[in-house]
Amino acid sequence: MLARSDMTGKIALVTGAAGGLGGATALRLADLGADIAIADISAEGLEETATKIRAKGRKALELPVDLTNRGDCASAVERTVAEFGRIDALCNIAGILLCGPSETFAEESWDLVIKVNLEAPFFLSRAAIPHMLEKGGGIVNVCSTASFKAQAYFSAYCASKAGLLHLTKTMAVEYIKTPIRINAVAPGGMETPLIANVGPAAGGDPELFGRLGNPRGLCEIEDVADTVAFLATPAARSYHGACINIDAGEIVY
Repeated sequence: MLARSDMTGKIALVTGAAGGLGGATALRLADLGADIAIADISAEGLEETATKIRAKGRKALELPVDLTNRGDCASAVERTVAEFGRIDALCNIAGILLCGPSETFAEESWDLVIKVNLEAPFFLSRAAIPHMLEKGGGIVNVCSTASFKAQAYFSAYCASKAGLLHLTKTMAVEYIKTPIRINAVAPGGMETPLIANVGPAAGGDPELFGRLGNPRGLCEIEDVADTVAFLATPAARSYHGACINIDAGEIVY
Protein backbone atom coordinates (compact mmCIF):
# COMPACT_ATOMS: atom_id res chain seq x y z
CA MET A 1 0.00 0.00 0.00
CA LEU A 2 1.03 3.62 -0.39
CA ALA A 3 2.94 5.47 2.33
CA ARG A 4 -0.22 7.43 3.15
CA SER A 5 -1.61 4.16 4.52
CA ASP A 6 0.47 4.77 7.65
CA MET A 7 -1.89 4.79 10.65
CA THR A 8 0.72 5.59 13.29
CA GLY A 9 -0.85 7.70 16.03
CA LYS A 10 -4.37 6.97 14.82
CA ILE A 11 -7.19 5.06 16.47
CA ALA A 12 -9.55 2.57 14.85
CA LEU A 13 -12.70 0.94 16.19
CA VAL A 14 -13.43 -2.42 14.58
CA THR A 15 -16.63 -4.39 15.25
CA GLY A 16 -16.95 -8.12 14.83
CA ALA A 17 -13.29 -8.32 15.86
CA ALA A 18 -13.43 -11.57 17.84
CA GLY A 19 -12.43 -13.41 14.66
CA GLY A 20 -13.10 -13.73 10.96
CA LEU A 21 -12.95 -10.59 8.82
CA GLY A 22 -13.19 -8.26 11.83
CA GLY A 23 -10.23 -9.88 13.54
CA ALA A 24 -8.18 -9.89 10.33
CA THR A 25 -8.95 -6.21 9.71
CA ALA A 26 -7.99 -5.24 13.27
CA LEU A 27 -4.64 -6.99 12.84
CA ARG A 28 -4.06 -5.35 9.46
CA LEU A 29 -4.70 -1.89 10.93
CA ALA A 30 -2.34 -2.71 13.79
CA ASP A 31 0.30 -3.61 11.18
CA LEU A 32 -0.22 -0.12 9.74
CA GLY A 33 0.48 1.45 13.15
CA ALA A 34 -2.98 2.06 14.61
CA ASP A 35 -4.08 1.35 18.15
CA ILE A 36 -7.34 -0.57 18.05
CA ALA A 37 -10.60 -0.70 19.97
CA ILE A 38 -12.17 -4.07 19.21
CA ALA A 39 -15.87 -4.74 19.76
CA ASP A 40 -17.77 -8.02 19.72
CA ILE A 41 -20.26 -10.01 21.75
CA SER A 42 -17.61 -12.71 22.33
CA ALA A 43 -15.31 -11.63 25.16
CA GLU A 44 -13.16 -14.73 24.69
CA GLY A 45 -12.63 -14.01 21.01
CA LEU A 46 -11.79 -10.39 21.78
CA GLU A 47 -9.11 -11.51 24.22
CA GLU A 48 -7.46 -13.62 21.52
CA THR A 49 -7.49 -10.75 19.01
CA ALA A 50 -6.22 -8.27 21.61
CA THR A 51 -3.30 -10.56 22.44
CA LYS A 52 -2.30 -10.64 18.78
CA ILE A 53 -2.58 -6.85 18.47
CA ARG A 54 -0.41 -6.30 21.54
CA ALA A 55 2.16 -8.76 20.18
CA LYS A 56 2.56 -6.31 17.28
CA GLY A 57 3.41 -3.54 19.73
CA ARG A 58 0.05 -1.78 19.47
CA LYS A 59 -2.56 -1.00 22.13
CA ALA A 60 -5.87 -2.86 22.18
CA LEU A 61 -9.08 -1.94 24.00
CA GLU A 62 -11.50 -4.83 24.39
CA LEU A 63 -15.17 -3.88 24.18
CA PRO A 64 -17.56 -6.78 24.87
CA VAL A 65 -20.82 -5.30 23.58
CA ASP A 66 -24.19 -6.34 22.24
CA LEU A 67 -24.64 -4.41 19.01
CA THR A 68 -28.38 -5.06 18.98
CA ASN A 69 -28.43 -2.54 21.84
CA ARG A 70 -28.25 1.06 20.62
CA GLY A 71 -26.79 2.15 23.93
CA ASP A 72 -23.94 -0.34 23.52
CA CYS A 73 -23.21 1.09 20.06
CA ALA A 74 -22.84 4.59 21.47
CA SER A 75 -20.89 3.29 24.46
CA ALA A 76 -18.36 1.53 22.22
CA VAL A 77 -17.49 4.83 20.54
CA GLU A 78 -17.44 6.85 23.75
CA ARG A 79 -15.22 4.30 25.53
CA THR A 80 -12.85 4.36 22.56
CA VAL A 81 -12.56 8.15 22.73
CA ALA A 82 -12.25 8.11 26.52
CA GLU A 83 -9.38 5.60 26.31
CA PHE A 84 -7.47 6.99 23.33
CA GLY A 85 -8.64 10.60 23.07
CA ARG A 86 -9.84 10.29 19.48
CA ILE A 87 -11.28 8.02 16.80
CA ASP A 88 -9.95 8.11 13.24
CA ALA A 89 -11.57 5.05 11.70
CA LEU A 90 -14.72 3.04 12.25
CA CYS A 91 -14.96 -0.35 10.55
CA ASN A 92 -18.48 -1.76 10.79
CA ILE A 93 -17.79 -5.45 10.19
CA ALA A 94 -19.99 -7.34 12.67
CA GLY A 95 -22.70 -9.28 10.88
CA ILE A 96 -25.12 -12.16 11.19
CA LEU A 97 -26.53 -14.51 8.56
CA LEU A 98 -29.79 -16.40 9.08
CA CYS A 99 -31.80 -18.10 6.36
CA GLY A 100 -35.20 -19.67 5.87
CA PRO A 101 -38.33 -19.44 3.72
CA SER A 102 -39.93 -16.04 4.08
CA GLU A 103 -43.33 -17.41 5.09
CA THR A 104 -41.85 -19.18 8.14
CA PHE A 105 -38.97 -16.83 8.96
CA ALA A 106 -39.30 -15.92 12.64
CA GLU A 107 -39.87 -12.31 13.64
CA GLU A 108 -37.07 -12.48 16.20
CA SER A 109 -34.68 -13.72 13.50
CA TRP A 110 -35.65 -10.83 11.23
CA ASP A 111 -35.16 -8.33 14.04
CA LEU A 112 -31.75 -9.77 14.97
CA VAL A 113 -30.39 -9.60 11.42
CA ILE A 114 -31.64 -6.06 10.83
CA LYS A 115 -30.33 -4.81 14.18
CA VAL A 116 -26.83 -6.25 13.77
CA ASN A 117 -26.33 -5.71 10.03
CA LEU A 118 -28.10 -2.39 9.46
CA GLU A 119 -29.01 -0.58 12.66
CA ALA A 120 -25.68 -1.08 14.45
CA PRO A 121 -23.59 0.53 11.67
CA PHE A 122 -25.92 3.52 11.71
CA PHE A 123 -25.82 4.06 15.46
CA LEU A 124 -22.06 3.46 15.65
CA SER A 125 -21.55 5.97 12.84
CA ARG A 126 -23.90 8.47 14.46
CA ALA A 127 -21.81 8.29 17.63
CA ALA A 128 -18.46 8.49 15.80
CA ILE A 129 -19.18 11.31 13.36
CA PRO A 130 -19.09 14.19 15.91
CA HIS A 131 -15.55 13.12 16.81
CA MET A 132 -14.48 13.13 13.14
CA LEU A 133 -16.05 16.34 11.89
CA GLU A 134 -13.05 18.56 12.59
CA LYS A 135 -10.08 16.40 11.59
CA GLY A 136 -11.76 13.79 9.41
CA GLY A 137 -11.65 10.04 9.46
CA GLY A 138 -12.87 6.99 7.61
CA ILE A 139 -16.02 4.94 8.10
CA VAL A 140 -16.07 1.60 6.30
CA ASN A 141 -19.20 -0.55 6.12
CA VAL A 142 -19.05 -4.21 5.14
CA CYS A 143 -21.89 -4.88 2.73
CA SER A 144 -22.09 -8.05 0.63
CA THR A 145 -22.81 -9.35 -2.83
CA ALA A 146 -26.27 -9.71 -1.28
CA SER A 147 -26.47 -5.91 -1.52
CA PHE A 148 -26.80 -6.39 -5.28
CA LYS A 149 -27.86 -9.99 -5.94
CA ALA A 150 -31.04 -11.57 -4.62
CA GLN A 151 -30.67 -14.95 -2.94
CA ALA A 152 -33.58 -17.23 -2.08
CA TYR A 153 -34.13 -17.82 1.65
CA PHE A 154 -31.95 -14.89 2.73
CA SER A 155 -34.63 -12.19 2.77
CA ALA A 156 -33.49 -10.51 6.00
CA TYR A 157 -29.79 -10.69 5.14
CA CYS A 158 -30.28 -9.35 1.61
CA ALA A 159 -32.54 -6.56 2.86
CA SER A 160 -30.07 -5.58 5.58
CA LYS A 161 -27.08 -5.50 3.25
CA ALA A 162 -28.90 -3.65 0.47
CA GLY A 163 -30.01 -1.14 3.10
CA LEU A 164 -26.45 -0.79 4.39
CA LEU A 165 -25.19 -0.03 0.89
CA HIS A 166 -27.75 2.75 0.44
CA LEU A 167 -27.09 4.01 3.96
CA THR A 168 -23.40 4.30 3.02
CA LYS A 169 -24.20 6.36 -0.07
CA THR A 170 -26.80 8.51 1.69
CA MET A 171 -24.46 9.39 4.54
CA ALA A 172 -21.68 10.07 2.03
CA VAL A 173 -23.89 12.71 0.42
CA GLU A 174 -24.83 14.16 3.80
CA TYR A 175 -21.20 14.58 4.87
CA ILE A 176 -19.65 15.43 1.50
CA LYS A 177 -18.73 18.93 2.73
CA THR A 178 -16.77 17.54 5.67
CA PRO A 179 -13.39 15.73 5.80
CA ILE A 180 -15.09 12.43 6.74
CA ARG A 181 -14.89 9.59 4.21
CA ILE A 182 -17.70 6.99 4.17
CA ASN A 183 -17.28 3.90 2.00
CA ALA A 184 -18.14 0.22 1.79
CA VAL A 185 -16.84 -3.10 0.57
CA ALA A 186 -19.02 -5.90 -0.78
CA PRO A 187 -17.33 -9.27 -0.32
CA GLY A 188 -18.48 -12.54 -1.75
CA GLY A 189 -18.51 -15.67 0.33
CA MET A 190 -15.53 -16.13 2.66
CA GLU A 191 -14.43 -18.98 4.92
CA THR A 192 -15.62 -17.34 8.13
CA PRO A 193 -17.77 -18.44 11.08
CA LEU A 194 -20.59 -16.40 9.52
CA ILE A 195 -21.14 -18.97 6.77
CA ALA A 196 -19.56 -22.07 8.30
CA ASN A 197 -22.90 -23.47 9.47
CA VAL A 198 -25.10 -22.23 6.64
CA GLY A 199 -26.85 -25.01 4.76
CA PRO A 200 -29.96 -25.42 2.62
CA ALA A 201 -32.98 -23.84 4.27
CA ALA A 202 -35.39 -26.34 5.79
CA GLY A 203 -38.35 -26.63 3.47
CA GLY A 204 -36.54 -24.75 0.71
CA ASP A 205 -35.78 -25.67 -2.88
CA PRO A 206 -32.17 -26.99 -3.10
CA GLU A 207 -31.91 -25.75 -6.70
CA LEU A 208 -32.68 -22.19 -5.65
CA PHE A 209 -30.33 -22.42 -2.68
CA GLY A 210 -27.64 -23.67 -5.05
CA ARG A 211 -27.48 -20.29 -6.80
CA LEU A 212 -25.28 -19.14 -3.93
CA GLY A 213 -21.61 -18.82 -4.86
CA ASN A 214 -19.67 -19.16 -8.12
CA PRO A 215 -17.17 -21.50 -9.83
CA ARG A 216 -14.15 -19.58 -8.55
CA GLY A 217 -14.98 -20.46 -4.98
CA LEU A 218 -14.68 -18.41 -1.82
CA CYS A 219 -12.79 -15.14 -1.40
CA GLU A 220 -9.72 -14.86 0.80
CA ILE A 221 -10.36 -13.09 4.11
CA GLU A 222 -6.97 -11.35 3.94
CA ASP A 223 -7.83 -9.75 0.58
CA VAL A 224 -11.02 -8.25 2.00
CA ALA A 225 -9.30 -7.16 5.22
CA ASP A 226 -6.62 -5.37 3.19
CA THR A 227 -9.28 -3.41 1.32
CA VAL A 228 -11.25 -2.49 4.44
CA ALA A 229 -8.05 -1.32 6.12
CA PHE A 230 -7.04 0.69 3.04
CA LEU A 231 -10.38 2.52 2.96
CA ALA A 232 -9.93 3.37 6.64
CA THR A 233 -6.59 5.11 5.99
CA PRO A 234 -5.70 8.53 4.58
CA ALA A 235 -4.49 6.73 1.44
CA ALA A 236 -8.15 6.40 0.47
CA ARG A 237 -8.55 10.18 0.38
CA SER A 238 -10.35 10.15 -3.00
CA TYR A 239 -12.84 7.43 -2.04
CA HIS A 240 -16.21 8.65 -0.77
CA GLY A 241 -19.56 6.97 -1.25
CA ALA A 242 -17.82 4.07 -3.00
CA CYS A 243 -18.48 0.35 -2.69
CA ILE A 244 -15.69 -1.99 -3.75
CA ASN A 245 -16.78 -5.47 -4.79
CA ILE A 246 -14.41 -8.29 -3.77
CA ASP A 247 -16.29 -11.36 -4.93
CA ALA A 248 -14.30 -13.37 -7.51
CA GLY A 249 -17.02 -12.56 -10.03
CA GLU A 250 -19.97 -13.71 -7.91
CA ILE A 251 -22.19 -10.78 -8.86
CA VAL A 252 -21.71 -11.22 -12.60
CA TYR A 253 -22.04 -15.02 -12.53
